[in-house]
Amino acid sequence: MTLRRLPETVVNRIAAGEVVERPASAVKELVENAIDAGAAHIDVTVHDGGQTRILVTDDGRGMDRDELVLAVERHATSKLPDDDLIHIRHLGFRGEALPSIGAVSRLTLTSRAAGAADAWSLAVDGGSVGEPVPAAHPPGTRVEVGDLFYATPARLKFLKTVRTEMNQVTETMKRLAMAHPAIGFTLSDENRRRLDLGAEQSELFEARLTRLGRIMGADFAGNALAIDAERDGIRLEGYAGLPTFNRGNAAMQFLFVNGRPVNDRMLYGALRGAYRDFLASDRYPVVALFLTAPPETVDVNVHPAKTEVRFRDQALVRGLIVGAVKHALAAAGHRAATTVAEAALGAVRAGGMNAPAGPGGFTSPGPPVNGGLAEAAAHYHSPLPGLVAAPAALMSEPAAAETAADYPLGVARGQVHATYIVAQTADGIVIVDQHAAHERLVEERIKRALAADGVARQGLLIPEVVEIEEAAAERLLARAGELADMGLVVESFGPGAVVVRETPALLGETDVQGLVRDLADDLAELDEAIALRDRIGDVCATMACHGSVRAGRRLNGAEMNALLREMEATPHSGQCSHGRPTYVELKLGDIEKLFGRR
Repeated sequence: MTLRRLPETVVNRIAAGEVVERPASAVKELVENAIDAGAAHIDVTVHDGGQTRILVTDDGRGMDRDELVLAVERHATSKLPDDDLIHIRHLGFRGEALPSIGAVSRLTLTSRAAGAADAWSLAVDGGSVGEPVPAAHPPGTRVEVGDLFYATPARLKFLKTVRTEMNQVTETMKRLAMAHPAIGFTLSDENRRRLDLGAEQSELFEARLTRLGRIMGADFAGNALAIDAERDGIRLEGYAGLPTFNRGNAAMQFLFVNGRPVNDRMLYGALRGAYRDFLASDRYPVVALFLTAPPETVDVNVHPAKTEVRFRDQALVRGLIVGAVKHALAAAGHRAATTVAEAALGAVRAGGMNAPAGPGGFTSPGPPVNGGLAEAAAHYHSPLPGLVAAPAALMSEPAAAETAADYPLGVARGQVHATYIVAQTADGIVIVDQHAAHERLVEERIKRALAADGVARQGLLIPEVVEIEEAAAERLLARAGELADMGLVVESFGPGAVVVRETPALLGETDVQGLVRDLADDLAELDEAIALRDRIGDVCATMACHGSVRAGRRLNGAEMNALLREMEATPHSGQCSHGRPTYVELKLGDIEKLFGRR
């Protein structure tokens, strides 16, 4: 075999395989070029998911005749005036996008430079560059890509369905629109306009939230916590959703570095760490975070698609994200997502309130009841003479010093099925899951005790022997010292067994057998190199679950109100350790709607 230099067309097609993976990749590169050109509005039209036609039009600076010819040559760019790959201040800088796209498609560039009298057009067909010709076009640039990958048929086989490719294009456009709220974006296909976002004119922080609400849904704005933190010249801004406002996948997590959408494992890992104490492992928070760092502290030249970055100080960035998000979650107190109440009302309506409307617009759950039967039913359900319907302490009006308006979570009025506390607020009711709420309170108590003087322990009168698998026992004994700091003292009791001598005093009477087995399972999932103190949320959550008030336990009025008051004073009490809500708040207006009163 003779060593030889590959033809330029083949080199360009190889490069295109790195830069243009699918139609969404081409759209991303072209829209980023428009953003770098200072466009105020960018319009994108896509046919057949981008395979047959992609049209990107902007009102940016444009190009003259000579720049148009240079733009389709490899590594020709205006974004590195000093050939400095350290201080990169644009989205694009490699000079590969246009020549790569032109190498695998039929590309037509039409542009008119700002202040120029004429526009020019240039065609590139499968890497073959034509001559510029005069054209009619307003200031700005128009890029048309036809028959993408026709010059590399093998790549066509890897494309998905038109719907899938179109969804990828839409997702790409949304991410770029989130990062640049001052720019207007539109996206259309053959049939309709999929995205229509006007430029936001307000201050940046408010403009971001408005743009995010239009893309991520109106519920996001009402359930998002503002993030604004800075450390050593690196700034983190954006919004993080409440833990109870979560999803079953990571599709609603958006991260940006210096205005560039990124997919970075370290950043997503930091996000998981920030929410670890508040969400189950199969639930994901809804966030949009924007990291701004000095260009010399971040390397974006590690992947042709520029979706991965490297930081000079990864620990600093991770700490900034974890600390800022946890601080915002702590400041939210007992607040839970507004969608919790909406979901509850939806479930009620779906369960029995969606029947055909009767006279006056009210719902009618069934056929009308015979008058005689109705009277008999009323008599049957009426209280017996002299019978007290409920404890007077709960049914009477509260004293003047303790009215529903005095407390965010109201005053307890009763307990349902020995599991749910019903409280009256100033303008509605609150239903509390007593086990989930107390679980969070106990977890926070353990954390505070551990951070202060250590968790107080109580000795068992009779040490309890727990039989488990030998490997599980070894895992527990290997962490015995750390578990002792958390109030749980375990010792070996032969192969496949441990003996528990002391438990955290905060747990009171607890199921020692279940606690030890659950902790052994947790340790199997933890990295052996990570100290339990660094995963305190996981361990404390398991302990708290076994030491909290169980469902089925009857509480008196004082106990219920004490639980409500502690929830109001405890951070994160709006959700349990698994991200489920601890309470649902129903406004009086919502309740009236259920009964057709408004």
